[in-house]
Parts: sequence; structure tokens; C-alpha cells
Amino acid sequence: MAHKEITAVLGEYTNAKGEVKKRYMKIGALIDTKNGPMLKLDVIPLEWNGYAYINEPFDKRKAQTEGGGRQADDGFDDDMPF
Repeated sequence: MAHKEITAVLGEYTNAKGEVKKRYMKIGALIDTKNGPMLKLDVIPLEWNGYAYINEPFDKRKAQTEGGGRQADDGFDDDMPF
């Protein structure tokens, strides 16, 4: 069964290079069913403006082998000195 990820922009942050980046969060999925597409929302963020992106599912293994791709947002700032 094919599906797509639903992601929302939840703000911005500045990385170690001084670049302003958007902070994304997966909030649900769009799933193909026998009756047509179905939207499944897992969370509704408080700071969400109502707009969301529909993306192909993120494959962590593919991103690691290609040496790039989207960074998974685990809620932690990788710029911490420890």
C-alpha cells in the first residue's frame, strides 16, 4: 500500500554556519485505500499555521548511502558542544 508523508514547517533555526533553516516535523500520512486517499494525522502542533507538505516517505538508508538528503528532526540541536 503506497503512502506519502505529511510534514509541516514549525519554525526556523540558525545552524552552526549561520544559515537560517526551516524546522520540519512529520505530522501524519496520506494513505491509498480501496475507497481513495485517506489522511491520517498523528499530531496537530500548537504552532502550526495549517499548511503542510505531501512528500515521498523518507528513507534513512538511502540518504546515508548517498551522503546527503533530509536530516531527520529528532528534536535535538546537533550544534550542542556535548
